Amino acid sequence: MSGFTGDWLAAREPADLRARNADVRAAFRDHLGETLQTRANRPLTVLDLGAGTGATMRALAPHLGMPVRWRLAEHDPALIALARDLARRDGFEAEVVEADLSQGVSGGLLDGVDAVTTSAFLDLVSADWLDELARTLRRAGLPFLAMLTYDGRQSLDPEHPFDETVRAAMAAHQGGDKGFGAALGPAAHAHAAASFRMQGYRVVDGLSDWRALPEETVFQTLLVEGWAQAARETGAGADEIDNWLALRLAQVADARLVARVGHRDLAALPG
Repeated sequence: MSGFTGDWLAAREPADLRARNADVRAAFRDHLGETLQTRANRPLTVLDLGAGTGATMRALAPHLGMPVRWRLAEHDPALIALARDLARRDGFEAEVVEADLSQGVSGGLLDGVDAVTTSAFLDLVSADWLDELARTLRRAGLPFLAMLTYDGRQSLDPEHPFDETVRAAMAAHQGGDKGFGAALGPAAHAHAAASFRMQGYRVVDGLSDWRALPEETVFQTLLVEGWAQAARETGAGADEIDNWLALRLAQVADARLVARVGHRDLAALPG
């Protein structure tokens, strides 16, 4: 399973927070509010898939306006430890569980759950994996919120002729196996919307694009370095990559670069 470092997740979190789509979040929140009324106002339990350090919980909880218990499912032991520490620090009622999601979402993970969320995860999984998730959640009658799914758009300001080569390399790299079979990459959001609609869900979706600020130098450094590495792994010219990266890192250091990355959010709500 593909992993992410705590440093990367921390660096991207401010951009994530700005990007998350308020309308999609509100549709999910309103559905949870209706569910809460049928639960005698007991706290709802929300399962977050591929939870990392708990960023979804931290981003979503202030907007829900209702009592929620969290179950954070993560495979990486280092991220699990960090998620537990951060949940205690911030006073969240959170159970952090080690879970290998590569074979799907087990019934045990869903036991007692009222809703399922994820962030920056669906582009890592295969079409079969995502279709099975939709079927599993439909059988359980659970709503689903998927945020920050990469859709293949990315740009840098100022532009450079080599940017399109890097973007194409990143899209190709996203289609590799991340532990769930051939990843959907930029096609993930559209596939998820179609799959959940096929299961009878009402789907609400919208843009959640990153726009990195020039002063976010750590985030943008990690971002362009990651793009350059993806270009190397997909066979782009080494000298061109090195020259492009050197220029981009100099622009980051001078706070002259603005990175934009296309994402979409999706709420799948059972009828």
